Amino acid sequence: MPFAVTTPLRQQVERAFPDRPFTIRFWDGSELPTTNGGGPVFTIRSPKAVAHALRAPGQLGIGRAYVAGEIAIDDIDAAMDLLQQWKPAPVDGRTKAKLMLAATRAVGATVPPRRPAAEIILSGKAHSRERDAQAVRHHYDVSNDFFRLFLGDDMTYSCAIFSRGARTLEEAQATKLDLVASKLGLRAGERLLDVGCGWGSMALHAAREYGAEVVGITLSPSQAQIARDRVAAAGLSDKIDIRLQDYRDLAGETFDAVSSIGMVEHVGDANLDEYARLLAGALKPGGRLLNHGITRLRHSDPKAGPFSERYVFPDGEPLPLSRNLLALERAGFVTQHVEGFADDYAETLKHWYENLDARLEEATRLAGEERIRVWRLYLRASRNGFRSGFIGIYQVRAQLPGPGVLPGQTPAGADGRTAAA
Repeated sequence: MPFAVTTPLRQQVERAFPDRPFTIRFWDGSELPTTNGGGPVFTIRSPKAVAHALRAPGQLGIGRAYVAGEIAIDDIDAAMDLLQQWKPAPVDGRTKAKLMLAATRAVGATVPPRRPAAEIILSGKAHSRERDAQAVRHHYDVSNDFFRLFLGDDMTYSCAIFSRGARTLEEAQATKLDLVASKLGLRAGERLLDVGCGWGSMALHAAREYGAEVVGITLSPSQAQIARDRVAAAGLSDKIDIRLQDYRDLAGETFDAVSSIGMVEHVGDANLDEYARLLAGALKPGGRLLNHGITRLRHSDPKAGPFSERYVFPDGEPLPLSRNLLALERAGFVTQHVEGFADDYAETLKHWYENLDARLEEATRLAGEERIRVWRLYLRASRNGFRSGFIGIYQVRAQLPGPGVLPGQTPAGADGRTAAA
């Protein structure tokens, strides 16, 4: 680019960060080497990368440059470790100003770059019906074949459970589905509502293995179509009804049990009490609920940053476990059992990103280069979140009062070991 000069930027980065466990290479062939002989290599491929960072300083601008392919990383796992472990000295205002001036000189006379096509900015009120549909479709309507590449043929997109003896991802997902069903104490002929049913794995398991009659709801048209196809192929169309439906449209039907797996994170704090109230309203007296969802572990922790908001889970809002429990209590539920699975989710994510990396060429064909960069980073960052204690995941079993139901009573057929834990 005309008038683009990298020397001042290299010098200012070197002064601001004298301890650098990484290498930066610039488009003109110059390099700022690591100070410890190791670490990942970040290649800034053109002045557009710096222009992205100037346009949106911080996480969003750097994220845009990465998604657009203007920043390349030689070892994404090493980069994740760096983000987890590196604690640079604070940068004062004067140094920041010098860095910005040097970055401006490095950009030179270039037109501000456009946002990557994979970025979304939602419209409308947060967690309205219309906006929730936008958010869900941005994340899930990439390609069903893309998800199958790393989830496996069972298409189960939530925490698998390895800690009970499973050795493969398929076994661990089957363990999770069976644990949900057993905690709910499902019996043949009972009606189960599966909220946020995804590609239908829980509905299929409950109908096939427990004889339940299932209604599954999702906001993703592509998920709903695959789920219906799987139901038909399994010969279970008489037992499973997959609907394209918002949870706020639940009315007039009653169920014996509700499974909410990976759904509560998308509801939002403002709507959480209504969500719990609507689930309670869909249950018969004595009805059971199993809520399986990601949580923030500390009330003081920040919400998801702008990269996740624009590229991964728009309006995603994992809340503290205590907030989820409060909503259930306000809706009339009695909490009977809580169990955490953070280590299991970390292991699940490792399987997912290894599957994706092993099929990278096909995944890129299906989802495009920008989306693949997002997903390779997101899956690893999520794993780091569980390993570091930033986020957790819990199954909460709760029940409405009803005839013959005592507070804390385990549903018939439920896993007695977990009930006593």
